[in-house]
Amino acid sequence: MSKKGVLLVNLGTPDSPSTANVRKYLREFLMDPRVIDINPISRTLLVKGIIAPTRAPKSAKLYQHIWDEKTGSPLLHYSKLQQQLLQERLGDEYIVELAMRYQSPSIETALDRLKNALVKEIRVIPMFPQYASASTGSVYEKVMDLIGKWPTPPPISFVNSFHDNELMIQAFAENAKKHQPETYDHVLFSFHGLPQRQLIKADHTHNYCLKVKDCCQTFNDTNKFCYSAQSYHTANLIAQQLNIPQEKYTVCFQSRLGSDPWVQPYTSEVVAQMAKEGKKRLLVFCPAFVADCLETVYEVTEEYGGEFKALGGEHVQLVESLNDSPLWIEALEGLAKGK
Repeated sequence: MSKKGVLLVNLGTPDSPSTANVRKYLREFLMDPRVIDINPISRTLLVKGIIAPTRAPKSAKLYQHIWDEKTGSPLLHYSKLQQQLLQERLGDEYIVELAMRYQSPSIETALDRLKNALVKEIRVIPMFPQYASASTGSVYEKVMDLIGKWPTPPPISFVNSFHDNELMIQAFAENAKKHQPETYDHVLFSFHGLPQRQLIKADHTHNYCLKVKDCCQTFNDTNKFCYSAQSYHTANLIAQQLNIPQEKYTVCFQSRLGSDPWVQPYTSEVVAQMAKEGKKRLLVFCPAFVADCLETVYEVTEEYGGEFKALGGEHVQLVESLNDSPLWIEALEGLAKGK
């Protein structure tokens, strides 16, 4: 009997924490026109001439900090676990493959495996809770480009976003309960950043994004496909699950690049403001990630934690990502089956 194919796609990770491999990863990642959406010539000069050569040695040191000799990067380690656990949960009627949008395992290799297995359909799950052109949109484009060249492609479907998935929300809440959220002075929901221009492009009305006050903070039909609005919605749902009052949490955005304005407020500035207000203990969620990675393990714990302490704070606690949470694997099963 023909089986159904499921393709999990996460962002990617260098093959090793060496400068050469980090440089290779940065080039592929940042040369994607959906990631840096500027003139192709300018993008090439910027990425290959400035960003990759200068950032690779610095980023390599950070990757070395989180790299495990046996399992490699946490992102790849937990992604493999998610693939394995989802396969066990779905059973023999399905074939689950894992790919990274950049580097390995590649989307092309994973799709070839599904093609050779003669699956009768393919369900693609980009592992990004909130939709963004630079993440989910890029996965769509790459998959369709590859499958469009097949002589006889099977039926294919995509998960657009799952920012409000009930089981995912519960999984983040359960992870937070281990740290007793009520004992912290303030809670941050820190999402990966995007340039503001990418949010504006996603506004089909052309008169709402960044033109209406607090345009992202209330989820509605106008902004339902907006990355920032979906991020606020995710944070609000997790806060409701944990009974965290609105005045005790802040939504913010990290990992900005370049001089153009990105989605605000910036996590680094919120952390500094919290210290200025006399807050001593911060609990930080990163609900844009389904697996711990450089942006969570290092950026939040080490960088923001260090900045907070230097300004008089005492402790920044990261809420672990979904990783191998049974609730999260159950959520993935629902996404795979279209529930």
